Order: sequence, then C-alpha cells, then structure tokens
Amino acid sequence: MTDATDRRFMRLAIALGARGLGRVWPNPAVGCVIVRDGRILARGWTAPGGRPHAEALALAKCDARGATAYVSLEPCAHHGRTPPCCDALVQAGVARVVTALTDPDPRVAGQGHARLRAAGIAVTEKVEAQAARAANAGFLLRVTENRPFLTLKLAMTLDGRIATATGESRWITGPEARRAVHAMRARHDAVLVGGGTARADDPDLTVRDMGVAHQPVRVVASAGLDLDPAGRLGRSAQDVPVWLLHGAGLDVPKAWASTGARLIGCALGDPGLDPRAMMTALAAEGITRVLCEGGGALAASLIGAGLVDELVVIHAGKLVGADGRAGLGTLGVTRLADAPQFELAKARRLGADVLQTWRRR
Repeated sequence: MTDATDRRFMRLAIALGARGLGRVWPNPAVGCVIVRDGRILARGWTAPGGRPHAEALALAKCDARGATAYVSLEPCAHHGRTPPCCDALVQAGVARVVTALTDPDPRVAGQGHARLRAAGIAVTEKVEAQAARAANAGFLLRVTENRPFLTLKLAMTLDGRIATATGESRWITGPEARRAVHAMRARHDAVLVGGGTARADDPDLTVRDMGVAHQPVRVVASAGLDLDPAGRLGRSAQDVPVWLLHGAGLDVPKAWASTGARLIGCALGDPGLDPRAMMTALAAEGITRVLCEGGGALAASLIGAGLVDELVVIHAGKLVGADGRAGLGTLGVTRLADAPQFELAKARRLGADVLQTWRRR
C-alpha cells in the first residue's frame, strides 16, 4: 500500500506541473519535489517552452544527496537539447525516486526507471497515477493516439441557443463567465473555432485581463478558407500565431499567405474538414491541448467523431426560443441509446451563470 506521505508529496508535484499547462507543449507538464527527512528541499516544474525540465530546475536549487525526488512523470532517458533527467538524478545522489506514470514516449517507455534502478536508486511507481494521467491527458493522447486532448466549450441560453435568429450573440453570458473562458484559454495550447464563427464574430481568441504573458495558438477550421484576412485574426497574425486548417490542395489566397498565418492542409470529410484529420494535423505540430469554442457545425462534427474529451457548458439565465441558433449542429441521432454520453464532473456558479464540466464516458 502506498504511503500517505508519498501521496501527499506526489499531489504537490502534480499540482506544480499543472502550472505549465498551455505553456510547455509539445512536452508534458511535469512537477518535481525533492524531500529529505520530511522537509521539502526544492520544487520545480517544466519551464515555458518545455525546457528546462522539472527535475533539472529542482536539482539546481538544492543538495539532493540522500533525498527522495517525487516526479509526476517518469524522468526522461534520452538526449535532446538537455541531458537525460534520469542521469541528472543519479549524479545528484538521490536515494529514492517516486513517480506517478511511465512515460509512453518510445524514447523513454520505462528506460528512465530502469536506469535509476541500475544505479542503485530505489524507485516507487504509480503513486497518484490517476491524478497524474488527468493532468497530462493531452501529452499522453498525443503520444498514444496521435491527437490532442480536446475541450469543447459551449456558452448557451437555458434552451441551448448560442445566438438569436438575427445572429446576435454578444453577450449571452456575463463578465464572470467570460473571465473564466479566458482562464481556460490560458491552460490550453490552442483555441479552435470554425470558419462560420470567425466570419460572424470576427474574434480575437486571445487571453486578456489575466496577467499572463503567453497566448495560445489561434486556429480556424475553414475548408474553403473563405475568411477575411483583414479581420482581427489576419491583422494580428504577426503578433500572436494564427493557424488556418483548410482543404488539402486548396489554392491558398495570396492575401492570407501574406498575413503571417500558418496554412495547414487537411483531408476533407462530409461536410467540411475531416475532424480526425484536423486533430492529427495539430498533434503533428506539437499541440497537446485544444479548446474548441464553436460554432455549432464544428462542435457537432467533433462530438460525432468521438473526439471531445471534456465538455464545458456555460448556461445563462436567458431564453431565446426555437428560432434562435442552436448550440450544436446535426448529430444524426435517432435513438437515445446512440447519443454521445458524458458524465458530470463538477458544476459551479459564475455570477448569474452556471458552468458545468462534463467528461466523456
């Protein structure tokens, strides 16, 4: 049975690692805590951009001889831009290493644990594994399934509408809910919208008023690339990355090519872009966590393809009626038994609105 002390320090390591979410892709967001005689000597978490690693940062702050290192993911065993973290732990003279997960990356995949043991270091694995898996779900999915973790956010009226019949949608939810959405953007590598949303709303898709220096990659899925390059995304593409997912083989308009936006061709589906091909393309570029903010057709295609891992629904206390625009496009469900199913993970009030987080069953 795992010692309660191990669990406590590992939970701290996982929480520290989560500070890097949205900033460290394509690397995992890892935390490290170095402890001796029950006292924390040093802490570290993966730095923005993915380097230095959590272990290196923590080891640089203390004399770790005879200490225990708690690491939320197996220490790396390969040479990249920095030496392997398992070797750094050996050289530092730690007596024990406790980890939560084995790294599925083929360059590691148990080799980090093996090298630590070969050096005479005691290794304890799978401590708080479920929590660590949830924290780094994006990295794990990218390595094992070649796709990022996908959160779908829907801000709707009580009757499931995202706009009036005339298209008015600002603002369905209140300022507290909008601030929460900015915080969600900051924890994801990329923010994704469909071409219809980009045309109708001319969004910025940036993190604002949160005191953070980094911005997620802004992604628009538009098969025909029928978007105005003079809009907010095109005008700011030189300052904050904009990636445009379009149909493979499309003759890209010169006006878009000159904005600084990155153009990525994807296979077509029925209709529009193939949702799995879009996720594969983003994973190939290193993206591990995506926040999709609509619209309805894109949201439906991602749900229908079984790609939505987390559904965040913000309900406002408003009613628009059946003539309003639905939050989801057609799913083609004729039997309730075939409907995509999610389980409620948590709910909270945000000003006058309610935020619910649902996880895919």
